[in-house]
Amino acid sequence: MSDMRMRDKRVLVVGSGTGIGRGIADRFVREGAEVVYHYGRSADGAKASVETARQAGRRAEAFQADLRDAQQAKDLAARALDFLGGMDVLVYNAGITMNRPFENVTVEQFDALYAVNVRSPFFVTQAVVPTMIAQGTGSIINITSIHALAGLQEHSVYAGTRGAIVSYTRSLAMELAPKGVRVNAVAPGSIAVENYAVVVPDFDPKAAGKNIPVGRIGSPADIAGAVVFLASDEAKFIVGQTLVVDGGTTSFMAIGLGVGEPMNAEFGKGYVPGV
Repeated sequence: MSDMRMRDKRVLVVGSGTGIGRGIADRFVREGAEVVYHYGRSADGAKASVETARQAGRRAEAFQADLRDAQQAKDLAARALDFLGGMDVLVYNAGITMNRPFENVTVEQFDALYAVNVRSPFFVTQAVVPTMIAQGTGSIINITSIHALAGLQEHSVYAGTRGAIVSYTRSLAMELAPKGVRVNAVAPGSIAVENYAVVVPDFDPKAAGKNIPVGRIGSPADIAGAVVFLASDEAKFIVGQTLVVDGGTTSFMAIGLGVGEPMNAEFGKGYVPGV
C-alpha cells in the first residue's frame, strides 16, 4: 500500500514499456509521482500504464527512443524534462541481455550491448544532471544485475556492461553528491518478466525458485520497492551504493550443496575459517 512518498515528484523511467521497468514506473505513479515512461519498440505496455496513471489523476506520458542511437537517448531526456518541467528522479532500467560463447560474439553484438547498457545511461544522465544540480536535489538510480557480481558462462559481454554500471554509479555518486544529487544502483537477481516466456518457452518459475534461498523467483514489485526507497528521503544518506535484491542468490555459498541441504559432517574436517 502506498504512503505517497513520491507525491508530485517528477520521474523518468528509461526502459519502462514492460517487465521490471514498467513495474518501477507504475509504483512511482501509485506513490504520487508524475512519470514519463519510455519504450523501445512496443508501445502497448507503456501507453496502457499512462492511461491508468491519468485516470488516477497523475500526469504521465510515454516516449519512444532507440537507445542504440546516442542522439535519441539525449532527445528522450530533453523531451522528458520538457514534459515534466524538471526532474527529481531518473531511473535507468533499459538493457539488452545476451548469452553467447565468448568466441562467437560479433562486433555488432558487442557494440549493441555497450551502446544500450553503458553509453546510453551515461548520456541520458548527462542530459538531466544540470537540471538536478540547478534544483539542488535529485536522485539517479541505475538498474544493473547480479551478473556484475558473480560469474556465469557465456555472459562475458552482458556481465561486463553490468559491472561497468556498478563502477560508473560509484564514481558518479562521488562527483554529484556535493551538488545535492544522489546516485545509486539496484542489482536484481532472477525476476519473472514477460520475456522469460518468449526466450524460454518452458520456463517454470516454481522450479527456478527452488534454486533461490528464499524459495521463490522475484517479481518486478520486489525491485520497484527497492528503487522507490532509494529515491525517497528515507535513503538520503545512501550514496554510491549498489543494493542487491536477489532473494539471497549471491550470498549463497555454492560448494556442491543444494539450497537447504545439510552439510555432511565429514565435509568441514580440516577446514580453517578465513583461509
